[in-house]
Amino acid sequence: MHRSSRYPGIVSKVVPPLNEDELEETFTHSGGPGGQHANKVATRVTLKHLPTGLRVSADGERSQQANRKKARQKLALSLERRALRQAQLRRHQAEKARRQQSPRPKALKRRLVESKRHRSMVKARRGRVSTDEG
Repeated sequence: MHRSSRYPGIVSKVVPPLNEDELEETFTHSGGPGGQHANKVATRVTLKHLPTGLRVSADGERSQQANRKKARQKLALSLERRALRQAQLRRHQAEKARRQQSPRPKALKRRLVESKRHRSMVKARRGRVSTDEG
């Protein structure tokens, strides 16, 4: 089980905890204000989740350690959202397949046949206009 990064009291059942072996971490200089400190300290953390290719970065804090923590929280949230989207898509596809296999109601069949008859009559009326003089 994994604790949700957005809601610390809630335990997520969707995403397992992050495995450090599946993460690639890079550090770079973060932009923005900070003068000499920002220019000489690599505090921006870019975290890549190798199995999914998902990449997040954090550079809002002054310390590398705080940014590492934020990046992991962001990644956990992104993975959770991704898993929830995939689960929702699977449910949608299963529901669609179920609907496609269920028989149509009689009233709907009757309306469809009536619509086809009407369309057939409209098309049958098309054609050349006879010019009978007499």
